[in-house]
This record gives sequence, structure tokens and C-alpha cells, in this order.
Amino acid sequence: MQQLNKSGDKDKRISIRVDPDLKVESQELFKSMGMDLSTAITMFLKQSLTDNALPFKPRAENPESVLARKEVENGNLKRFDTIEELWNDLND
Repeated sequence: MQQLNKSGDKDKRISIRVDPDLKVESQELFKSMGMDLSTAITMFLKQSLTDNALPFKPRAENPESVLARKEVENGNLKRFDTIEELWNDLND
């Protein structure tokens, strides 16, 4: 059921193209937060209007940070039994 907006018009449909994996992962994330993808996108648009800008600061990531995050996500972590082992690894 479509809702009426302030001017009495029905909501309008927006079609966008996104990577299929991005869509599925986003839907799962937003579902875990109690909302659907349409609600999340509507929130993004409303916050953009409130801020008169993007609701986040776009930035280029440091390549080393990207690599480190991917290693963590893939479970490729070094483990140390003592702080001394950690310090020795950091200083090598």
C-alpha cells in the first residue's frame, strides 16, 4: 500500500542498479536492525536533506588499512602468547 506524502501524492519508485552481493548483504544488515532496504534508503535521503550534505564523510582509505581490515575479516590474524612476543614482532 502506497502512502500519501505532504502534497497528497503517492510515493514514487526509484530504480537503482547495485552489485547483487551488495544488495543481499545490505538487506541482511538492515533486517538485523529491524528495517528493510527501502526504509534504510529513505532514512539516508532524509538525513541528507537534514544535513544538506551526505550523512557521512566520504574519504579514500589508506591501502594498508584496507589490507589490514580484509585480513581481519578473513581471520588472518597473528596471535601472541605474551606482550614480549608482540613487541618483538612489531620491532622486527
